[in-house]
Formats: sequence, C-alpha cells, structure tokens
Amino acid sequence: MTLATPLVGLQPHVQPHVTAALRRAGLDAWMPEGEGKWSLPLQFLPLEDGGGWVELMRLAPGTKLTLHRHHGEVHGLNLQGERRLDDGRIVRPGDYIFEPDGNVDSWEAVGDEVLVLHVVVRGDVDYVARDGSVQQRITTEGRIADYRAFCAARGLAPRLAPEGR
Repeated sequence: MTLATPLVGLQPHVQPHVTAALRRAGLDAWMPEGEGKWSLPLQFLPLEDGGGWVELMRLAPGTKLTLHRHHGEVHGLNLQGERRLDDGRIVRPGDYIFEPDGNVDSWEAVGDEVLVLHVVVRGDVDYVARDGSVQQRITTEGRIADYRAFCAARGLAPRLAPEGR
C-alpha cells in the first residue's frame, strides 16, 4: 500500500485536521520512517524539560512497531484504524492509551484501514532486542534533524524547529 500522499486512506473527518497539521509543519507530505510507517510532526518539546515530540503517526495495515522502551511517558489517541497491543488488546478509534516512563511494548496496525494515531512522546525511545540490548535510540534531536532534512530535500522551510535546536 502506498501512503506517501497526505490524504490517501484517511476518513473524511480526519482529512481537514491532517491538511491543517501539514500546513502548520511546513510539510507537503508525511515523513517516511520505514516500511509502512510515516509521521507528521506537530511540535517538538523543550530539551530542557527532557524533550519529546507530538505527532500524528500513520501506519499501513499489518505494519508492526517492534519491541521498544520509553524514557518518559507516552499518551496515544487512536483517530482512525485499529492496533493490537502485545498483550492482545485491540485499540480502536477514540481509545486512549497511557504508557508510563520505562514501559516496554510492541504493537501492530490491524484490520483493513490505515491507522492514524495522535501521540505525545516524552523523552527518548529505545528499540530493543528480546535480551534488552538497545538496537536503536530515537531522540528529540534526531527527530528534529529528520524533520529539517525532509523539509530541505523538498525546498520547504521548517516551521516547527527553531534554529539552535
């Protein structure tokens, strides 16, 4: 499934919110983050407060987020589609999930519909192996750099990350 264009796979009630968020972020498309996964940054949280980000996350059906550990709390609100948590729970549109600092989990987009999730991530995220070893660390600085690079590659002016961050 190709979802690089901004509104493909989105329900009509979600489309105006995504369009407004793309405009605010200065983006012309979702930022790709791997096979079946894209993000739309809404805000980067202050580094002096531990950092983090607020974004819309978009996953094609069947896309999995492998085992990861949070170094801060996470708030997630499903806007469209469904996801299955590693404990078997199904999270549906309108459902909210809180993950405390230190939470380790994995989950996947299920069903036939594109998953759109509003997420607030505090601190870093480590993708980990089953033995707990860190395979990759996602930081606020890295997310800002990815956003700036995505904008630069398209000749767009980044609007969310002031210089010096």
